[in-house]
Amino acid sequence: MDGVALLTITVLAVFVGFEVVSKVSSTLHTPLMSGANAIHGIILVGAIIVAGQAADGWTLVLALVAVVLATANLVGGFVVTDRMLEMFRGRPSTGSGTGRLPSSTKRARRTTSPAASTDPKESGR
Repeated sequence: MDGVALLTITVLAVFVGFEVVSKVSSTLHTPLMSGANAIHGIILVGAIIVAGQAADGWTLVLALVAVVLATANLVGGFVVTDRMLEMFRGRPSTGSGTGRLPSSTKRARRTTSPAASTDPKESGR
């Protein structure tokens, strides 16, 4: 393949990748990111193997660059996954309960429950 064909494939892959990733909801982002982290771990192992078996200097330099980039990608993926999980954990509660639901969700549950209301008009009585 010539350089123009390779450049065309790369540009098309970037556009398709951007469209696919931008359509992923935040609920599915964390499981997909952990799967991508597993793939990046395999890529890192492959780059280390290539670096260990490098015969000439250019192969070693390219393999070491691949190790650095794969490491940065893997660490960045774990950082993003941790931040996404922090969003789902919510704030720790000061009262009783497990603290897993954000306080706004707990308030919404209490105010929508007819039994929790003290006003007879709101409880349907």
